[in-house]
Amino acid sequence: MALAERYGRYGYRKISALLKAAGWLVNDKRVERIWRREGLKVPVKQPKRERIWDNDGSCLRLRPECRNHVWSYDFVEARTHDGRKFRMLNVVDEFTHECLVIRVARKLKAVDVIEVLSDLFILREVPRHIRSDNGPEFIAKSVQAWITEVGAKTAYITPSSPWENGYVESFNARLRDELLNGEIFYTLKEAEIVIESWRRHYNAVRPPRVARIPPTSPVGVRASLHRLAGCARPTGCADQATYGGAAHRTLTLLLDHLVGADHKVALQREKCHPERRGG
Repeated sequence: MALAERYGRYGYRKISALLKAAGWLVNDKRVERIWRREGLKVPVKQPKRERIWDNDGSCLRLRPECRNHVWSYDFVEARTHDGRKFRMLNVVDEFTHECLVIRVARKLKAVDVIEVLSDLFILREVPRHIRSDNGPEFIAKSVQAWITEVGAKTAYITPSSPWENGYVESFNARLRDELLNGEIFYTLKEAEIVIESWRRHYNAVRPPRVARIPPTSPVGVRASLHRLAGCARPTGCADQATYGGAAHRTLTLLLDHLVGADHKVALQREKCHPERRGG
């Protein structure tokens, strides 16, 4: 009941995942019985949409193959209590579903997009592709030229087809449903702090719908490592050894930045002493 009150838009499955993460020995069916007995509301299921297919039966969507392979970004608008608009630039890694950044400002233009991406490229690495819609801030010549110069490729969706940018659109829906629709922001600074706090909760605590493992939690980082080690190299990466080295460097930076040095040492000990795994 306390978790349902705190996370009003979570269903019993997410509440079950939070309970299990806290150490409770419960299953989904037991939580569902309590959920229905107490009259709690179950969120409405999202309608299914068809994919876009070419005449030869192949899907047109560029699918992410590993971390930092495809990033997608989009804008979301909201208002402060005085009625003034502000915008949010959301950047999502499509492979891990991690929200990399949410930039909050009254106005966001092409130069702001370049500034946000440049900061991310320094902290992480340059992705293979960057997916977006056809908004003026994304198709500006300065943005296209800058992305090409740093070694990435742009992947624009078909006009008036937001379902082609499904990863970031899904994130935008979660952001609006779980935060924006239930919060009153009196100042822009308050909006920045609350939204950044929600972003960190989304990455490290909130159970996803499928994997039930947050992307930047220690378990989520380890799962991404195993998937990254076993996945095929992305298109355009000719040398598997080079790709593996880049992945290892990315992983090292990720562990230092998100998990901390203690967990990194634990992973190294597990690698050196596999017989202690699970101890």
